[in-house]
Amino acid sequence: MTITSRDRLVVDARAIVALGGPLLGNNLSITGMAFADTIMAGQLGAVDLAGLAVGAASFNLFMFTGFGLLMATSPSVAHAFGANDRQQVTTYARQSWWLVMALSILLFLGMRQADWFLPAVGIAEEVLPVAIGYVHAISWGMPALLAFFSLRYTSEGLGRTKPIMFTGFLGLTVNVIGNWIFMYGKFGAPALGAVGCGVATAISMWLMFFAMFLHVRTHRAYRPFNFFARVDRPNWPVLGELTRIGAPIAGSILAEGGLFVAAALMMGSMGAVTAAGHQIALNYAAFMFMVPLAISSATTIHVGHTLGRGDVLGARNAGLIGVGMCAIVMTVSAIVILLLNDQIAALYTRDVPVRELAASLLLMAALFQFSDGVQVGAAGALRGFKDTTIPMMMCVFSYWVVGFTFAYHYGVYRGEGPVLVWVGLNVGLTVSAILLVVRYLRVTRARIDSAGQRPI
Repeated sequence: MTITSRDRLVVDARAIVALGGPLLGNNLSITGMAFADTIMAGQLGAVDLAGLAVGAASFNLFMFTGFGLLMATSPSVAHAFGANDRQQVTTYARQSWWLVMALSILLFLGMRQADWFLPAVGIAEEVLPVAIGYVHAISWGMPALLAFFSLRYTSEGLGRTKPIMFTGFLGLTVNVIGNWIFMYGKFGAPALGAVGCGVATAISMWLMFFAMFLHVRTHRAYRPFNFFARVDRPNWPVLGELTRIGAPIAGSILAEGGLFVAAALMMGSMGAVTAAGHQIALNYAAFMFMVPLAISSATTIHVGHTLGRGDVLGARNAGLIGVGMCAIVMTVSAIVILLLNDQIAALYTRDVPVRELAASLLLMAALFQFSDGVQVGAAGALRGFKDTTIPMMMCVFSYWVVGFTFAYHYGVYRGEGPVLVWVGLNVGLTVSAILLVVRYLRVTRARIDSAGQRPI
């Protein structure tokens, strides 16, 4: 890691922590919703938990597409803000609203086809009613979630991440209360089982959007940008720029997230116990992943601000520091899982076969923690440089040509079971981490050379 001085390292690390801390709070709140859903559905039995696993995995595919495209707002706003270009900040924010409207229609309609595409991929019959019901219920929250993402990424680009944390806490609180009401039929509501998780989550998405909207509209920090003075007409060059940056981000996220969704669907074809055990292990791994994900997002913002000021060398070093922080956090996570995998599984369910399988899969999750941290850190640093197309191709190759092929061939085709599916996840993440780090080093070195900057 090339660093100009110890002082610069400390400054960059503090900036990433300051930006990432509130984002971690938000990420933990969001994954806390999934954690609460899994814990509460686990008390209803393997079928409800498996239905939730398949339904949530399906929803994630649509969500990844939406927030991946909108994520282009964050580095774009960050570059403009770093360059002190207020008008361009406002332009990026307003144009992202057009993306929200288009995506809301497309993704909502896509989710309403769950009763067609879930049976088509071979999900077990006993799991289908719960999974389809969950996707249909949560689809009503998709427009609000996308609108929230637009406001969130605008606020992120400005370096204002604390409001995002508070809206996340609101969403988590509403989700848990809503689960209790709609899953178990409290206050006269119907007892919907795991489908009630979808209802509660959709409600929480709307409340998160309204809370973030009111904050951005009324807080004095956003007044210089006058976001809501009017709705601009579509600006096709700006929309094209956001799409050129965001589409590859969405592709990268879909490549990785889609691999995990495919793994969930493979598990769903193996029966309720296997799908439920996989959901527990994946839910905990996703919970721990929220830490490097927050660091990655903060790295994107900090790198964007630094590049906006014209400091290419400083931006490169900031990105490397972000990658290192992600790697350290996930190394600690791996140690925790190795030591406490049985106890972690027991938190989720009393079903002995499900718990035993989850504990064994958690050991596999421990193996990919470091690679997962490095790849998400490198991806965030590359987004700060608005380099997204080649990284997307690398992700598609790593996760689908390498990871999925291995998982399907050994886990499903040769019938060697869920552990070999998770070995495929490990292989894909490791290849991705190596390729993205190499890409970052090459891209940043070329930018430094073209800018005529050299280490001090």
